Amino acid sequence: MISKATIDKIFSTIRVEEIIGEYVQLKRAGSNFKGLSPFHDEKTASFVVSPSKQIWKDFSSGKGGTAISFLMEIENFTYPEALRHAAKKYGIEIEEDTRELTEDEKQSQTDKELLFKIHEIANDFFQDQLFETEEGKTIGYSYFKERALRDEIIKKFQLGYSPEKKNAFTEYALDKGYSKEILEKSGLSIFPENSPNGVDRFRERVIFPIHSFSGRVLGFGARILKNNIKTAKYLNSPETEIYHKSNVLYGLNQSKQAISKNNLCLLVEGYMDVIALHQSGIENVVSSSGTALTVEQIKLIKRLTENVTILFDGDKAGIKASFRSIDMLLSESMNIRVLLFPDGDDPDSFARKHPQEYVENFIQKEAKDFIDFKAEILLKEAGDDPIKKAESIRDIVKSVGFVQNALKQEIYLKEVSNKFQLSEQALFNELNVQKQLQKQQTSPQQRQEPQAVKPKLEKVPEAFETINPLLILEEKMVELMLKYGDRILDRTDEENNPYQITVIEEIIGHLEEDQCEIQSVLNQKIINEIKSGISENELRSGNFFMTLMDEEITGKIADALVEPYENSDWGKHQIFFSTEEEVVPKIVQDVIFRYKREYIMKIIHDMKKGLSDSENNEETYKKIISLNQLRKEIDEKLFRIL
Repeated sequence: MISKATIDKIFSTIRVEEIIGEYVQLKRAGSNFKGLSPFHDEKTASFVVSPSKQIWKDFSSGKGGTAISFLMEIENFTYPEALRHAAKKYGIEIEEDTRELTEDEKQSQTDKELLFKIHEIANDFFQDQLFETEEGKTIGYSYFKERALRDEIIKKFQLGYSPEKKNAFTEYALDKGYSKEILEKSGLSIFPENSPNGVDRFRERVIFPIHSFSGRVLGFGARILKNNIKTAKYLNSPETEIYHKSNVLYGLNQSKQAISKNNLCLLVEGYMDVIALHQSGIENVVSSSGTALTVEQIKLIKRLTENVTILFDGDKAGIKASFRSIDMLLSESMNIRVLLFPDGDDPDSFARKHPQEYVENFIQKEAKDFIDFKAEILLKEAGDDPIKKAESIRDIVKSVGFVQNALKQEIYLKEVSNKFQLSEQALFNELNVQKQLQKQQTSPQQRQEPQAVKPKLEKVPEAFETINPLLILEEKMVELMLKYGDRILDRTDEENNPYQITVIEEIIGHLEEDQCEIQSVLNQKIINEIKSGISENELRSGNFFMTLMDEEITGKIADALVEPYENSDWGKHQIFFSTEEEVVPKIVQDVIFRYKREYIMKIIHDMKKGLSDSENNEETYKKIISLNQLRKEIDEKLFRIL
């Protein structure tokens, strides 16, 4: 367990904007930062990060909290894992709490955590084999040297080697106490019926570890070096609880800062393409690891930039892959350029042949807009055949149909119109046809037989929503305590004697005086913590709750402390108005009075409901009259008497 002193040090050191900035492209918006939500598809940025409050709020999904809660959300970390990740990033030494784990804490050490751990163990094993064993040096290390990789690059990507012995790693892991079950789940070992000791999945291969956005090893890619064995050249980890290949981009952990800095992502196909470009000094590059590009992978890139240049081989397979990728990237509102290397070259070989400046200039000058790229490829194939030429233009317009922004679509169609000397109206008509086809082509059956969809009429029951005013005012009181809890208010008693009281003490005093029943379980939890603080002479407001291991509470803090918008500087127009912070004393008093009034109305309502014709209700009527008189007094204070 991590000690409380270490947790406090982590929270006082980390910067929420720095941690989130590695996952989301943030832009300054007044005193805050804004970006597109990493949790929800959106066109307009509603993800707000407050450096002054060290908190974030995603207004599209409703999530929010601290830097630690963000890591828990984005990486599926447990609370301790998120703390350890942050501590490592900021060079904070972890002090362990020596007390024994509770049963609940032991239970939290799930198979998922064991999967991460066994991959970490395997990664260290493979690297050790590469650098420290004679076999690893002779076979694996020599291969990387043949590919002209420097030692610092080999270590940067944590490349390794799995030895020829069929169960070298399996035996090693079992000796360390890891179970057969977890080795099977990880995919690192295979246990056939006729081999009870198990065999290594990646034996006799060089190893490429696949990292998560934050740098944890999720799985491995492995390349065989012998040419006389009939097996796949590359072998990847199977899908596991922690590794889903469609959700991962190779090299993203090593490239994310360069992508954000350059506001551009270079997209390649293979592991060695990424590594070779890094060695040449070009670091803003990732790979889809030989799989077809997915929407999930595009969204990972979009956190850092909306600009992508596709670098593919100049063969037919590369061209076909780039066409599919273009449409997918356009549908996710990305800005795309495409570069095909000369025949016989790929990013790896090209980067090894030429210096960094030459490669960078080549990419910048030769990368084409997707319209020019598709036109060059398709029209070359079409030749002088007018029918094929028309089909080529139709294919280009089809790609324009994937563009999400209407203004961009119009600009692209003007470009196509000028390029091919066609009327814009004809192209717009074709675009509408393509859009209709895209809507219909949601299944193979629809692709073969497009059919008109008949609207389905359905009677929807009328919805009635009731708003609980007590809950709304309760939420506001809790918000005021979280935001301004230690703020001192100047008050006067009934005899006009001045006194001072904090926001927390005034609100808690009101709740206890009237023995108010709290409506929300979460609010009750927060109020109980605040009361405990008062009993220990401590005022517990927003900052206190940030370090609690409670996602609901940190989300509540974000709701209270982060505003979606900031006011413009109206002073330059000679327009002035008070901010909430300037009128806190008035707001607190007003909310308490309104809460008292609603609480009285609730009591009166409950009393009237309980009246019975067969009983003597005189006492109840007297109480109702007395409560109504009290309500009128509060109305006067709230200026509700006409």
